[in-house]
Amino acid sequence: MTRIKTGATRRKRHKKVLKQTKGHQGVRRLLFSRARESLIHALKYSYVHRRKKKGDMRRLWTIRINAAARANGISYSQLMHGLRLGGVEVNRKLLADLALNDPGAFAQVATRAKESIAASAA
Repeated sequence: MTRIKTGATRRKRHKKVLKQTKGHQGVRRLLFSRARESLIHALKYSYVHRRKKKGDMRRLWTIRINAAARANGISYSQLMHGLRLGGVEVNRKLLADLALNDPGAFAQVATRAKESIAASAA
């Protein structure tokens, strides 16, 4: 039986890695061993940051809700407490979208939260 060397397989594997490191700088996109290291790190960062993005978005929503709530005369914590007391189950993503795109609807939500706080205090 004839001997089969790795020429075609190795070339295919190397081309696959080099294609994935297309946007990297310097030899990190040209030399296979450096490109492989660069790719491993890049994939690790993308994995970690996909999870980190969820916390970043929640932080952004909180900031937007707080700004809109203060414009309506109530703090963020009081707004969330009032909504919980009033039985309004709206998530932060939707509240932030209301605050940004429909200030009138957000004002109604803030009014509802204020009423719930006033009712529980009385």
